Amino acid sequence: MIEINWGQPHFLVTSPQGDVQKFSTIEKVKYWLQKRWPIADEARSSALKQVEAAMDCVAPVEMARRAFVTAAITAGFISNSVEDDQDRSLSWE
Repeated sequence: MIEINWGQPHFLVTSPQGDVQKFSTIEKVKYWLQKRWPIADEARSSALKQVEAAMDCVAPVEMARRAFVTAAITAGFISNSVEDDQDRSLSWE
């Protein structure tokens, strides 16, 4: 199996209690999208497709990362990553 470079880890606050998950591998991202995601919406489906395409080396990992962040926003997760400091509008409301 080829290891896919996910790049800088992405951190999400995954509960109202403040639990933080570190997403540093594409495999963990795929697992969360498949098994732990709180809602099944179009953003989640799109992210999962992009992640699988990146794992098959037919799409750039950056596209998968962007789709993952979009899915996280629509799921209501709070981003705790440096790359998302400009967007602190996410909340548990």
